[in-house]
Amino acid sequence: MPLQSIEVAPSAYTYPLLVKQLLHSARATADGQEIVYRDRSRLTYRQFFERIGRLANALRAQGIGQGDTVAFMDWDSHRYLEAFFAVPMMGAVLQTVNVRLSPEQILYTLNHAKADIVVVNVEFIPILAIIREQLETVKKFVLISDDGSTMSSFKVPYAGEYEALLAAAAPEYDFPEFDENTRATTFYTTGTTGLPKGVYFSHRQLVLHTMAVTAALGSAAGQGRLHRQDVYMPITPMFHVHAWGLPYVATMLGLKQVYPGRYAPDTLLQLIRTEGVTFSHCVPTILHMLLSSKASENVDLSRCKMIIGGAAFPKGLAAAALARGIDVFTGYGMSESCPILTIAHVRDELPDADAQAAERIRTGYSIPLVDLRTVDMQMLDVPRDGHSSGEIIVRAPWLTQGYLHNPAASEELWAGSYLHTGDIGVLDPRGMLTVTDRLKDVIKTGGEWVSSLELESIISQHPAVNEVAVVGVKDDKWGERPLAMIVLHQGRTATPEEIRAHVQKLADEGHISKFAIPDQVRFVDSLAHTSVGKLDKKAMRRQLAN
Repeated sequence: MPLQSIEVAPSAYTYPLLVKQLLHSARATADGQEIVYRDRSRLTYRQFFERIGRLANALRAQGIGQGDTVAFMDWDSHRYLEAFFAVPMMGAVLQTVNVRLSPEQILYTLNHAKADIVVVNVEFIPILAIIREQLETVKKFVLISDDGSTMSSFKVPYAGEYEALLAAAAPEYDFPEFDENTRATTFYTTGTTGLPKGVYFSHRQLVLHTMAVTAALGSAAGQGRLHRQDVYMPITPMFHVHAWGLPYVATMLGLKQVYPGRYAPDTLLQLIRTEGVTFSHCVPTILHMLLSSKASENVDLSRCKMIIGGAAFPKGLAAAALARGIDVFTGYGMSESCPILTIAHVRDELPDADAQAAERIRTGYSIPLVDLRTVDMQMLDVPRDGHSSGEIIVRAPWLTQGYLHNPAASEELWAGSYLHTGDIGVLDPRGMLTVTDRLKDVIKTGGEWVSSLELESIISQHPAVNEVAVVGVKDDKWGERPLAMIVLHQGRTATPEEIRAHVQKLADEGHISKFAIPDQVRFVDSLAHTSVGKLDKKAMRRQLAN
């Protein structure tokens, strides 16, 4: 018997999943709620909705229409949030430009995405001045300035200054309806290997990701729960995977939002204190920076909930955050997954602080609609026993369907009709995931796989260790051996022998293989990081090879 389609009344509204639909609840309930930008701007949601319409009208006046690409180069601001909505709602594509890439990489991304207009903070004009003559499709520039100043010396097709253009534009814009599978956003991976890759997401994907993340965070019993009384501030760049999609969640819920501009510890901590921030997210490096800042000593962080992701969350850092009262927990995903796939909410009563830290640094439980597996080389499931490791592969309705203009890499990403994360992980019988390493970072030594992430977490618990990275180096006998690079806390000392003894103790207790005890321990002044704050192990390996 053939499948039966539903009957649709001629006048029924089929409700396409478009970004504009995320605004309905906030329009109805949060008109007077605030959106704050540093100490520079304070808007109500009513004004925010008007500014979305003004931005769309201003862009249309510059010739932007459906299918065109608007590139945005700004620090985290209310303006960026306006672009998150106005540009896709027009039917155009928002390209969020990673301003921390090199000028050559930024040039590549703008040309590869075929950007039509660039909305750019004046701070980044020197970058555009370098690459201006090589831009292939950009026709105009809109300048952003906190004080309204412009740079007339920047000899380009200059459309105007952002605030002036919005002030001259009408607040009403008839945002059209179109196929929910229309591309809404594009951004580029950080390019630690080869050229940056373009990933893209449709309206449908952004809406479904927003709904699933909201359900996952809102269904927590208490720990890590996001609710309507929270005050949200991103500490993950808005150019990187839509700041993990949380600005869409916060706007849909009508939360008070705080945007910090350029990240500086004192500014972030001041905003947490003065604006009452309760919910945020960042990479471990930023959390470490906040806790290490002298200014944090005078800020009560006990109301803060923070998702930590983008890199392994060392247990020592988690313990330090918990000691300050911060409700920290891991979120997991990748650029290609929009990004959130799992969240590490603590479900059970735990006996002590050490057990709390250990649970919160695990990778977590799949959020709604995520089909997550750990598999062997033949893509067969490995046992969910908490010990057997395999590559993490996923399906979810918001995963990028490929890399922009790169069919070969797209097919590799989606081999076997599952998205391959490139991570190795373990699932326990409860369905909780623990990422044990990247496929490219796992250390193969003596016939065993040693997790560089697990070893980093163990070393981070030594009281003298401030930050640590572990990489594999070639070894004639064992194939590879772990090498630890360590930044010590200011005023603290340690020797390689003490670090190895610290790892040896945990190996003797069965917490890690004896093969994980590093042969080499090097103390360094700093560690290399990528443009989004992750440890850059490619750069470290290159440095060690020279």
